[in-house]
Amino acid sequence: MGPAAPGPVHPGADVCPCGDDSRVLAERPDGTVVRHAGAVAKAHAHGTDRAGLAARLAVAAHPALAGVLLPPLDPAAADLHGRPVTLWPYGTPVDPEDPGAAPWEEAAELLARLHRTPPDALPPGLPRMRGPAKAARAVARLRAAGPHPASAPVLRAWAALPAWARDEAPATHAAALCHGDLHLGQLVRHPAPAGRWLLIDVDDLGLGDPAWDLARPATWFACGLLPSDAWHRFLGAYRAAGGPAVPAGAGADPWPALDVPARALAVQTASLAVAKAVAAGRPLDEVEQAVVDACARMGAAPPEPPGAVVR
Repeated sequence: MGPAAPGPVHPGADVCPCGDDSRVLAERPDGTVVRHAGAVAKAHAHGTDRAGLAARLAVAAHPALAGVLLPPLDPAAADLHGRPVTLWPYGTPVDPEDPGAAPWEEAAELLARLHRTPPDALPPGLPRMRGPAKAARAVARLRAAGPHPASAPVLRAWAALPAWARDEAPATHAAALCHGDLHLGQLVRHPAPAGRWLLIDVDDLGLGDPAWDLARPATWFACGLLPSDAWHRFLGAYRAAGGPAVPAGAGADPWPALDVPARALAVQTASLAVAKAVAAGRPLDEVEQAVVDACARMGAAPPEPPGAVVR
């Protein structure tokens, strides 16, 4: 897609005014991301639900999400070789080499604002948040990868989850606007290089349980991969900003609301780790093994019933 990126960025132009200034930022089966000067073009996967993508783009461009979601340069997707292409301003990502500067509080505040957005203020047609669907895809990938000793505890943990967390039924206990795939790679500073933090990547955006957006850091904390200080800063900032996914108050237990989503994210992470290890013919590394071990511990106690109530 790299050489084709200037086309969507400069429609109708015979010559690109930016010169040779394109580079691939990500190349995955579910999308290719190319930076061209101050713009980013994302070619979404073949078979993308175009109506759902259009609704998600409309939300990202909506005034109600100003200062929360990075707005697209164009609210309509272009087409490139049968794949929808969306255009975005470039933002400076989180520096993975500087974990001490990770914007946990900013991420939490953005999530709280996202979750507090009244659904009736949004453009129509927004589908369900796709977090459970991504977890189910990861489990399918694990099953297709072939035998591995770690597969059994991961699949047992998956089977113990309620149907909504396995993408087999809608979630009925909460309905907030959710990101669906929150991690620090989903934040950028815009305008670059030192603007305000904004959330990016609306592919999984939709209505669902807001606790899902807290589940990945909760899982990392439970597995010992996220320091306690960072977790409590994140959770405290989310509560201080009025986030509805967990009970308010520093002394309130967040885990009845977070338990099922955190388990689902542990299974998703472990499934992808095992599948990649099988494909590469290598053993699990220390971090991957820690998540698999967490899945094994889940068998000792059933999941908590959902506790999130959107205020």
